[in-house]
This record gives sequence, structure tokens and C-alpha cells, in this order.
Amino acid sequence: MDDNKKRIKPYGDTLNDGKVQMSFTLPLQAGPEASEAGKMLAEQMGLEEVDVVDIKDLGEGFCYLILYGKVKYSVDRSQVRITRVEMETMSYYEVNDFIRNKIGRKVVVVGACTGSDAHTVGLDAIMNMKGYAGEYGLERYPEIETYNLGSQVPNEVLIKKAIKVDADAILVSQVVTQKGAHVTNLTELVEMIEAEGLRERFILVVGGPRISHELALEIGFDAGFGRGTIPPEVASYIVQKINEREGDSNGSYDQIEDGSK
Repeated sequence: MDDNKKRIKPYGDTLNDGKVQMSFTLPLQAGPEASEAGKMLAEQMGLEEVDVVDIKDLGEGFCYLILYGKVKYSVDRSQVRITRVEMETMSYYEVNDFIRNKIGRKVVVVGACTGSDAHTVGLDAIMNMKGYAGEYGLERYPEIETYNLGSQVPNEVLIKKAIKVDADAILVSQVVTQKGAHVTNLTELVEMIEAEGLRERFILVVGGPRISHELALEIGFDAGFGRGTIPPEVASYIVQKINEREGDSNGSYDQIEDGSK
């Protein structure tokens, strides 16, 4: 790979010029002092040629600043590593066929926005019949039985429901992330499930705009899906994971045994 393409910087006016936009709030009244303080902070963060292009008074001694600057650092894109969910993404029809042919029963999924989170947009995008981005939600899949519990659901209520309906998978949507609230809440859910000896019973999936697969694994979930995820991706993961756990008598498990003889 050409070194100019291998090492990358932010792009502003010209390729790799390093120009970035930064914004933050300061506990100062809007004015020259606040502008200079913002500039000094940006320079300490490594920005060069810093300009404060806008400043707004937020009242009560606070202001909001927007700055432009340049970074001297670059990233070797060949060294970028991302932990991704490993699966084959199937279509709506392929998922239903997969369930009928390989699992042989309906798949049961329970979902909720837990804790104090009242934002159901992401959860509904995956579960609601209307779906998202032109793709049907899980409620539309004839081979999937869904229970959407909505928002602000306590972890213990979600677990109780999953046990009652004999769920295969639990979906959790988390949008509220202030002070790491999502990490605390998700960790608590996993710990509660483990304390009941139920961890192997459920496939745990979490989604949200600030969720990554790597974070999900660290917390103890099976998979994490971020911004832009569509329903077939979640459905594909769940059914393949179920098949992996239960075994496919006509597929890969037989092939492994044959190969070992």
C-alpha cells in the first residue's frame, strides 16, 4: 500500500491536512478570556493553528466554544483492528428458512430498554414489525416469537420475563451513557443472570449508538451491535448462535465428526 494512503490524518480542505473541529463547554462567561482559555486547552491537547470560530453564552457563567485546528499525528490504517460479530448475514426469508430447517421450532426473543433508559427507537428499529431501513423487524418474522417490554424495564423484570416465556435470546438497547450508566446497568444484568445459574440458557445481545462488539464481550454479553444495525443482522446472529449451541444434526457437526474419522 502506498505510504500516503497507509498513513491517514483528518481531512479538512485538502487530503491529510489534519484539520479538525472541536467543541466543548467551559465554566466561564463568553468573552475574550473564555476564548483564550479554550485556545490554550486545545493547544495542550495537541492542536496547532487553533482558531476559536464561535462562542455562545450559556448563562450563569458558562459558555460553549467551537474551534478549528490541525493535528500533527497520523494513523497507520494497516494497524487498525476491529472486533466484529462473526456471522453470515441472511435475508428475512433466509432467516425464516434457517429456523425451519435447522432449528425446527420457533425462536423466542425478549427485548427491552433497561434501567432508566427511556429511548426505544433503537429497540423498536430491531423488534417492531415496521423495522428499519426497509427491513422488517423481528415481530414480522413468522418463525420468531417476540416480546418487546419497552422502556425503563428493571433488569430483574426482564430476566423474569425471559424465564417465563423460555426465551432463547435477550436483547437490550442502551442509549443513555452518561457517567457510564450503560456499562453499570449491563454489567448488573449479566451478574444477575450468572448468579441464578442461567448464563448458558440465554443468548445476550446489546445494541446502541455507543455499543461495540468489543465492549459487549468485555461486559459478558455474546454480541454487541452499534449504530446502523438492521434487523436481519441481529436475527442472523441469534439463529446461528442457537444452531451452534444446539448442534445441527444435518450440518457442520456431522461434518466435523466425519472429518475426524
